[in-house]
Amino acid sequence: MYAVSTSNQSYHHGALKAALLDAADALLDEGGVEAVSLREAARRAGVSAMAPYRHFVDKEALLAALATRGFRAFAAALRDATQNSGDGFAAMGRAYVRFALARPGRFRLMFGSGIGERARHPDLCAAGEIASRQLLAAVKASGRAGADPQTAAIRAWSMVHGLSHLLLDGMLPGVDAETVARAVTAQAQPSPSAARANEPPALGAQTKSKRNRRDRHAGPR
Repeated sequence: MYAVSTSNQSYHHGALKAALLDAADALLDEGGVEAVSLREAARRAGVSAMAPYRHFVDKEALLAALATRGFRAFAAALRDATQNSGDGFAAMGRAYVRFALARPGRFRLMFGSGIGERARHPDLCAAGEIASRQLLAAVKASGRAGADPQTAAIRAWSMVHGLSHLLLDGMLPGVDAETVARAVTAQAQPSPSAARANEPPALGAQTKSKRNRRDRHAGPR
């Protein structure tokens, strides 16, 4: 491994990238996506303004690397939540909310529009996919997904994601985040009977309410 000499610091090649990401992460926490720049990350890392371009072609590449870092930490948090709890699905939902509240800037970057073309960043797509698969696996393991685990996962994701943003945006003043997260995640998955009730009827089948309406209109025979 060779050393990269810059204006004030000397880093091994791989350590330079990590130092820039650490600096950019701090900027993200302090001021959100708008506060992150290659120049300021370089200044904080103590390197020349051109040094970041050894690893990041532009600001979006830096943001994508930060989001990739975030999704890897996110996946680890979800995994740990399911391993350390008897109610893995609800525990994962609470871990989701805690993750969002711990570092709002990181969370908003991961799920926001700050990265224009995510398909340009395969590492980011792969990291996000791992977290998505964990959520889907938890839905299936719960045994309450009904006939469509994918839709059940999206429904649960929508609930905890929406709750996270309501809390981050100060729309639930005076509410204890952990308490409301427990209440919402307890409702995030339908009961088996509710899941069956939400399944569409088979082709050619007629619901009971439709039969009753038809019989009332038909009158006595």
